[in-house]
Amino acid sequence: MTNLKNIFSLRLMLGVVMLISAGARAQTPIPVAPAATPDVPAPETASPTWSVGSIDFSGFIDGYYSYNANRPSNAANGQVNDLYNFNDKTDQFSLSAAKFSLNHDPDPVGAHIDFLLYGRTNTLINAGGDGNYIEQAFLSFKPIKARGLEMDFGKFVTSAGAEVIESKDNWNYSRSLLFSWAIPYYHFGLRSSYPVTKTWTAGVQLVDGWNDVVKSNGGVTVGLTSAYVKPKYSWNVNYYTGPENIGTENGYRNLIDTTLLLTPNAKFNAYINYDYGQNRNSMIAQGNSALQHWQGVAVAAREQVGSKVGLAARFEYFNDPQGYTTGTAQHVDEFTATYEYKWAEGLLARLEYRRDWSDVAFFHRGNTGLVDAQSTATAGFVAFFGPKR
Repeated sequence: MTNLKNIFSLRLMLGVVMLISAGARAQTPIPVAPAATPDVPAPETASPTWSVGSIDFSGFIDGYYSYNANRPSNAANGQVNDLYNFNDKTDQFSLSAAKFSLNHDPDPVGAHIDFLLYGRTNTLINAGGDGNYIEQAFLSFKPIKARGLEMDFGKFVTSAGAEVIESKDNWNYSRSLLFSWAIPYYHFGLRSSYPVTKTWTAGVQLVDGWNDVVKSNGGVTVGLTSAYVKPKYSWNVNYYTGPENIGTENGYRNLIDTTLLLTPNAKFNAYINYDYGQNRNSMIAQGNSALQHWQGVAVAAREQVGSKVGLAARFEYFNDPQGYTTGTAQHVDEFTATYEYKWAEGLLARLEYRRDWSDVAFFHRGNTGLVDAQSTATAGFVAFFGPKR
């Protein structure tokens, strides 16, 4: 009877995923982010167990209040913190995201669905697409005798980056400049991973480019992934290459992303993340081979202080010399300090100060002013639940 329940649960799950994948809309290909996360081995705050048969349920509600010292108005820039995403609305209470997930581990077939039900996160990831509330929806296949090979098909978050979409799984509440402006959010297509050795896992992806479910230009983007994991450190490298210019397969976009995560002990962790991207102009057939590029580096550290308190800091430099990703030719520095407190089971609070500064007057101030720096203070609260097996 248990096996019959599991089979029924899996069939139901697969049906939902296939229905979602088939009905997904095309997304706007805007270069912004990411998915391999520095998983901080902090003391566990257990969340309630929600499982039915072989299907696990999880979710969260993420809200915040942000204050911007520049007080940008709605007329100026929509009343947002410039260069932010997800928690960008300022001087007001806001809902970043409400999410509900279903997961069935492959045995050998599985499925995963993330519903971003509401919030700025959904609006920004899916480029405002009406009715598209899916962060991820993919089928998994893990052949029993394939020595760990796993293949996924559908919509999934990118492998690039040191942070992820969900704030509770990062060290800081706000996302880095690299997450926001250097890498994609998600892909649609096929990805694979294979444990070559006990410490090294490699993978290949064939996807519809950056932040696309259906491409406007045809052509496939190829992704190569590598994860080398040791007890005291991990090294991830990701490379994506493929045509990304609208309406043509001329001109390729390339991204190299690497993160070195240091885990010397259970309380202190640090990482270095570097990204370099370039996009060649689509008019190379007419002799125009202009190459636009961007790059940046982020350094972050986190210390667990006791069972409930964590402290994190991040510094980064991002260079956008042609203004390809941020819209303005500039280089930007950013510093963030975050205080974290774990209240009860499944409840997390963060207080954060962040300072961004540019070499040009880029940040909105008041109704019409532009200045070269921006300071913000944010209080974020996340309530979450999930399985604990």
